[in-house]
Amino acid sequence: MSRTSSAKKSESLNEISVATSDDRIPPRERIVTTASELFRERGIRGIGVDAIADAAATNKMTLYRHFGSKDELVCETLRRASEKAEKIWRDLEAAHPGDARGQLLAWVEDRAHCLNGEPAGCDLANAAIELKGEGHPAHELIERHKAMQRNRLAALCVAAGAREPELLADTLTLLLEGARVTRQAMTDGGCSCHFEKACNVAISAFG
Repeated sequence: MSRTSSAKKSESLNEISVATSDDRIPPRERIVTTASELFRERGIRGIGVDAIADAAATNKMTLYRHFGSKDELVCETLRRASEKAEKIWRDLEAAHPGDARGQLLAWVEDRAHCLNGEPAGCDLANAAIELKGEGHPAHELIERHKAMQRNRLAALCVAAGAREPELLADTLTLLLEGARVTRQAMTDGGCSCHFEKACNVAISAFG
């Protein structure tokens, strides 16, 4: 590792440590928040429990008191990400009560906005790729989350009166996941910038 690369990683750890060192935040919350940020930045296998504990302004003993293993901590960070995604559906319903099509179009707009705000991509999708073939306990959580998100979208397509709502839900899901990957793979975001337009065309095509 180059000195420059090492320095940048050290600066990143220091920044995260400063952001989570508030003694008013319980140690468990500091650990989860810090781990989420570090996993997003370095990858799950790219950071160890010692570094997580240091950045969270605590120690490894405290970390293991709250989480029996690093795998358990990984699952908790992904569980939090899943819960955050669930809030999106509640917000859509609150913003467009009784208007399924309005909720569907707002979902597209919200996902397009989030694409620009998540340069590291989807935490759950990234974890699925990184942990593939390892039999990690997070896989079940990730699969359940992705299936639930797709099913929620399908139910919304049904309520909006779309023809072939299951196919429309799959189309929108594929557009979202593809846009996330493309945005990470290409410097300028590539065709991901057309995500919103592509989704709206698909919704119109399905009535």
